[in-house]
Amino acid sequence: MRSPRRRTAGLRALVPATVIAVLVVLAAAAGAAGSSASVAPEVALARLSPDQLAGQRVIYSYEGLTPPPALVALIRAGEAAGVIFFQDNIASDAQLRRVIAGLQADARHSPVPLPLLTLTDQEGGAVRRLPGAPLPSEEQIGQSAGATAAAQAAGRAAGLNLRDVGINVNLAPVLDVYRQPLDFIAQQGRSYSRNTQTVARLGGAFITAQQRTGVAATAKHFPGLGAARQSTDTASVRLAIPLARLRSSDEQPYRTAVAAGVKLVMVSWAVYPALDPTRPAGLSRTVINGELRTRLGFTGVTISDALAAAALRGYGSTGRRASLAAGAGIDLVLCASGQVSEGQAAASALSQALTRHALNRTGFLRSVRRVLALRQGMRP
Repeated sequence: MRSPRRRTAGLRALVPATVIAVLVVLAAAAGAAGSSASVAPEVALARLSPDQLAGQRVIYSYEGLTPPPALVALIRAGEAAGVIFFQDNIASDAQLRRVIAGLQADARHSPVPLPLLTLTDQEGGAVRRLPGAPLPSEEQIGQSAGATAAAQAAGRAAGLNLRDVGINVNLAPVLDVYRQPLDFIAQQGRSYSRNTQTVARLGGAFITAQQRTGVAATAKHFPGLGAARQSTDTASVRLAIPLARLRSSDEQPYRTAVAAGVKLVMVSWAVYPALDPTRPAGLSRTVINGELRTRLGFTGVTISDALAAAALRGYGSTGRRASLAAGAGIDLVLCASGQVSEGQAAASALSQALTRHALNRTGFLRSVRRVLALRQGMRP
């Protein structure tokens, strides 16, 4: 997770008919004949190339105010799931609105004619990529009188602000339960409280209010970075939290978030020895499939933190990191460096791994279905 002044990253189960509907759209776009009832999901997915399937698992970024031709080409080819926007991409609401409208038009006319995922970090306080709401930080909300109402107001205001310019995914709220004032999340004012139940209640209120505006929320950073003294953007982080404490304190707000229908969960790059002593959470099947999906019952989209984080320094190239994350159960890899080439390297590695059967095809397609279902549910 990145600091406020730097680039940061920081579905409920859909009924089968909805998933089929998503894939029918894809089949129709590819020229499939026959009624929707006769189109099998695998037939629709089979019409997507390995590059298109891999692209559904990559979030791109770019520098400056104008999307570069390489990114536009990828979107038009149906080889990108979405784009994350930072302050250097934004000159004004009107400018950003035009950019996003153009990218969405490109997506509509692509072989994957679904709304593009458009993301940013609009947590409140210091972490706001757009001017305006929500103004208070999570810390300020947690310390306020009527904190639940304040969290609801912040979630609704964030959603309306983002929806106005065409952003449909907010990488918020932070559900980290801090321990000490020197913990990096606490220093940045990005935790509601050191009390687990308070974080769960306020995070759930923010999620529910924001998603009612049509903007998807992202709970982060699972299973919790509240005890970390450093950011995983700048260093490797190992959190030796006993399993009972990890589950009763750090993970508990995610149980509330899942019950509230949060659409995405961001998984952290810290190592949690109580769960997996060797790999960061975002590279661990034990954490993602064992804790988040099986134990907490999350069925939505998982997204990584920034793939270029220093915490992954020992895990090889961009492509290697993307493949490890995808193999562990991350649906979307976040390429937030501002370089389109980073996303291209991740997508290329995923495409090759799929083609060479280095990644399980069934699991790969399951991730693609979740992403397509999320895109299908977005405003056009």
